[in-house]
Amino acid sequence: MTLDIVLIIIGTIFIILGIVGCILPALPGTPLCYLGIILLEFTDKIKFSIPFLVFWAVVVIVIQILDYVVPMWGTKKFGGGKYGVWGSTAGLIIGLFFTPLGIIIGPFAGAVLGELIGGKNVRGALKAGFGAFLGFLAGTFVKLIAAIILAVYFFKEVITVYL
Repeated sequence: MTLDIVLIIIGTIFIILGIVGCILPALPGTPLCYLGIILLEFTDKIKFSIPFLVFWAVVVIVIQILDYVVPMWGTKKFGGGKYGVWGSTAGLIIGLFFTPLGIIIGPFAGAVLGELIGGKNVRGALKAGFGAFLGFLAGTFVKLIAAIILAVYFFKEVITVYL
């Protein structure tokens, strides 16, 4: 029982950090929430099904991949070319060193700069940058939804079994 309490406390910390990490890009939000679920699996009384755990592992992996791909897709969708896509990617990578604002501004600035280098006019470059920013927002929204769902499963199980 004592180990269960420790696992629940650490799992709760992971869930909270995971939700915060969906908004502040310095933390891997959905993977932290998933780790919270995994910690519950190691308690004596709470057991998730294997399909549930595998499903959510796949969802978390896909979300992590999309988190890097969606800003590039947004750039392309809003008229950006290969320079904008490469710029958005470079901006995201550089932005990682200037979190949290760098990850928000990086894809936008990178896409704009890339398009300007590629010969696009300022209006077209800003449009591509806006697409990168919308892609970032969409990715954040998806991460937050998944993290909240995992948090609901976590706290529902804890409350149902232990309270």
